Amino acid sequence: QVHVVESGGGVVRPGGSLRLSCVVSGNFYIIAGAAWYRQAPGQAREWVAADVSGGATNYADSAKGRFTISRDNAKNTVYLQMNSLKPEDTGIYYCKADVRRHAGRPANPYWGQGTQVTVSP
Repeated sequence: QVHVVESGGGVVRPGGSLRLSCVVSGNFYIIAGAAWYRQAPGQAREWVAADVSGGATNYADSAKGRFTISRDNAKNTVYLQMNSLKPEDTGIYYCKADVRRHAGRPANPYWGQGTQVTVSP
């Protein structure tokens, strides 16, 4: 089994910062890649940031310059540092970990249950 658990959400004022954590646990070989998504109230889930195996990162236009995705392989943890938060950043943030359970096998996506981020005056 592979489990993905997000944490670090909360309520912040506009301009504030949060760091979300995504801990991957269970039996697996490696986290091949990861991404963060969010779902705002009444909106569809949207992609926010991706950490591609090899070190490349990509961001949605709405997050570029403010958000940073990173990974600590020793802790099997993916992070999303969010700075200069805006009310439109409000939503449930989900971590998707692309996990390779065995060496040489394809990676499969595993989703966390989400953590709420609210940006409000």
